[in-house]
Amino acid sequence: MKRITLLCLLVSGISFGQNNEQRLRQIYDSALTQSKCYGWLEHLSNKIGPRLSASANAEKAVRYMQSEMEKSGCFDKVYLQEVMVPQWVRGEKETAYLIDNKQKTIVPICALGNSVATSKNGLQAEVIEVHTIAELETLGTEKLKGKIVFFNRPMDPVNIDTFTSYGGCVDQRGKGAREAAKFGAVGVIVRSMNLRLDDFPHAGNMGYGDLPRDQWIPAAAISTNGADLLSKTLRKNPKLQFYFKQSCYKGDDVLSYNVIGEITGSAHPEKIMVVGGHLDSWDLADGSHDDGAGVTQSMEVANIFKNIGYKPKNTIRVVLFMNEENGGRGGDKYNEMAQLNNENHIFALESDCGGFSPRGFTFEGNDANFAMVQGYAKLFEPYLVHIFRRGHTGSDIEPLKSANMLKAGLRPDTQRYFDYHHAANDTFDAINKRELELGAASMAALLYLVDQTGIQN
Repeated sequence: MKRITLLCLLVSGISFGQNNEQRLRQIYDSALTQSKCYGWLEHLSNKIGPRLSASANAEKAVRYMQSEMEKSGCFDKVYLQEVMVPQWVRGEKETAYLIDNKQKTIVPICALGNSVATSKNGLQAEVIEVHTIAELETLGTEKLKGKIVFFNRPMDPVNIDTFTSYGGCVDQRGKGAREAAKFGAVGVIVRSMNLRLDDFPHAGNMGYGDLPRDQWIPAAAISTNGADLLSKTLRKNPKLQFYFKQSCYKGDDVLSYNVIGEITGSAHPEKIMVVGGHLDSWDLADGSHDDGAGVTQSMEVANIFKNIGYKPKNTIRVVLFMNEENGGRGGDKYNEMAQLNNENHIFALESDCGGFSPRGFTFEGNDANFAMVQGYAKLFEPYLVHIFRRGHTGSDIEPLKSANMLKAGLRPDTQRYFDYHHAANDTFDAINKRELELGAASMAALLYLVDQTGIQN
């Protein structure tokens, strides 16, 4: 009897594995032959454009994606979730130049998100170059007062995972101005978070923390070529002056929306699985990689399931979050409403690392769930998706909490991502259709497998 039972379990396991292999093949075939994500992204990028929170284009993007969800026939219902978002406006294009022995050399800069403006006449002062925030303490008020602090710590090129390099230097962008102001600095220039040498300044958010409003100082990013030129010139002439002008300002909060499409679960409608990305982008470009790719890939997951006739056991929500770039309020609002409605989220998957070739996933969850997903790895080997490791999964799903919940983040190849991240070259022509589709297929495959097996308590 035991032999028969063991044999039945073995046969059942083989059948389950074979069925999954066949289903994943269907998923990838559908993505590579019937996908809509590339067309959605083309419209989002080229017909709407940059989508900074609270902008007119952000509102257009909400209405477009809502309409496409409704027309797709993939969802049982489509709705908008209200969220108040901050309004920060760049204003006229920034200008900057070095003044070396009365010779002016223009360099490319852009105001950092949430920064205050310079005066209408701009700001001119001597420059002090530092590489870490800790250096400010060693220099002190005597050397920093009245100066522009130039944070020039590059991304470390030795890390194969470029996100590790990004994490190693982004603090100077986020809190450099706040810390420099404490020592009397009058402005901050930050080297762009980019491994490549080019002339594109990279935006990104910064903050002043609890610093009094009258101590806030303007902060801007300088391109990597500009940073190298400024550093080189400073070594020759430590007394050179730097001039920059920016006209950014903050307005009142504006009503916006998370866009949500829902497929009701056939067996466990009370259990919710989220897949999403963020609909907003920085204002320098159309944000095709960050994160137009992620939102259209998430919609494509639902399109794939419709094409292959798959009815999920659990409720699936495609969530296009608003305001990831300069506030994170879309993710916070989604979690707030989930807690208010006492919802049971078992899984969340985010795509916010660009539309490049998928390489795997990062996971957050208990040991049992991590062991479960590691068991899926062999199914992904034919598609060259091999990274299954613990790590940060996504800023929009980060606030979401449920008992024993499993979170995942799509991890594409990272080598080119920071060439485009937050910069004016993050445009649709940087997207490869096939890579975008492969990423959507990998997301659908993972969602399918978790939907089939459930999560471990």
